[in-house]
Amino acid sequence: MELSQKTIHEINDLLKKKEVTVTEVTQSVINRIDGVEGSTDAYLRLQSEEALHAAKVVDEKLKARKKKSPLEGIPYGLKDNLCTQGILTTCASKMLYNFNPPYNAHVYNLLIEEGGILLGKTNMDEFAMGSSTENSAYKVTRNPWDLNKVPGGSSGGSAVAVASNTAFFTLGSDTGGSIRQPASFCGVVGMKPTYGLVSRYGLVAFASSLDQIGPFTKDVEDCALVLNAIVGHDEKDSTSLNIEKKDYTKNLKQGVKGLRIGVAQAFFGEGLQTEVRKSLEDAIAIYKALGAEIVDVSFQYLDYALSAYYLISSAEASSNLARYDGIRYGFRAEEYDGLVDLYRKTRSQGFGDEVKRRIMLGTHALSSGYYDAYYKKAMQVRTLIKEDFDQVFKGCDVLLTPTSPTTAFGIGEKTNNPLEMYLTDIYTVPVNIAGIPGISIPCGLDQVGMPIGMQLLGPVLSEKTILKAAWAFENETNYKNIKAPLGREV
Repeated sequence: MELSQKTIHEINDLLKKKEVTVTEVTQSVINRIDGVEGSTDAYLRLQSEEALHAAKVVDEKLKARKKKSPLEGIPYGLKDNLCTQGILTTCASKMLYNFNPPYNAHVYNLLIEEGGILLGKTNMDEFAMGSSTENSAYKVTRNPWDLNKVPGGSSGGSAVAVASNTAFFTLGSDTGGSIRQPASFCGVVGMKPTYGLVSRYGLVAFASSLDQIGPFTKDVEDCALVLNAIVGHDEKDSTSLNIEKKDYTKNLKQGVKGLRIGVAQAFFGEGLQTEVRKSLEDAIAIYKALGAEIVDVSFQYLDYALSAYYLISSAEASSNLARYDGIRYGFRAEEYDGLVDLYRKTRSQGFGDEVKRRIMLGTHALSSGYYDAYYKKAMQVRTLIKEDFDQVFKGCDVLLTPTSPTTAFGIGEKTNNPLEMYLTDIYTVPVNIAGIPGISIPCGLDQVGMPIGMQLLGPVLSEKTILKAAWAFENETNYKNIKAPLGREV
């Protein structure tokens, strides 16, 4: 097995035993990138030479001491909406085609301190708006299980990099499912932590009350390792939670005997692909066999979640994206007649169709005469949905749902039908509305061999419980070892 195919914890074992060097590990991943990146287009820009230099520096340090952290010397990728000083951060948009941030995102600084090796910035839907990574201004990322299918979005590049072994882990952002849905489509582990658990400082904002940074990994143990590194209070983020740090690897392999796992019929209704339903039913049976208690739970207001989400997220996007005016930084129209024309042409030429669509929806929802009817009402519904989840979690410890109603769809299949595209997020957006944590792990394959994801949710700050439940299922099944065709040894 090539080094690039191994997990973080497997590489750590080899490094501790001095059986490999960080340079060898990094070169293995770069070789892998050279071999498959032309097919998948997971990255927008690569840092191969810089990564090899950083690897050699870590190797010199490890000659004199033991490995200091689980991520030291581990190559990884960052979604292109996380600020990296000295490296372009474009949000896959023409609007930020030349933006070189003057500071680093907090999570990037943490990974630098950990000694991680940055490989590059991954492709995404423009400004994180989309569910397929087809909205990038630069390229379309392809699913390594089938190059004619989408990888999901908006963090599609980050998911594909892990699935195709061109990174050991990546970070993405999740506003309404943008980590969990592509993790499901690409057959990897993807986690959205509790809102505020990971600092958003340096994450280019889409919808500030919903956005959250989280990891993509090859298995659940790696997810816990990365979460350990990126969680922590940040005084530069006013929404950052100031709580005691936990070790998410502790008690990870404890098992689920006695754990109450909730199942709600609201997540198993019309539109759910037959193979997805069957895989989830099989997963429930596995949890029963492991000693978990399966309990039926119900929601009152879940049907309103998708509508509320798109009103709230679009309203916040309208406000956040108002700063891109062609004056201070980023793209500027070359020909214009006066200030107002400069604004109009810059934003017309600089933003893609999906971003414009959401700006217009959000501006309308916030406008005089419509604010109470749309935005205010959506915020009231948000409160009801949060209370709904609070009530559900009184009766269970973890909620089990599909991640997406279907497996990955074809490239171009839904681009002309935005509403159909939005429905792919129907099981993930309630999680962001409520601010709770969620993880997607592989739980099956459909009849054409595309991966199926299972979502495990818990109350605020229940990451340890969710990870424990995820690890128990992963350890009992073989899905983590079934790799995408472009993720297998060749």
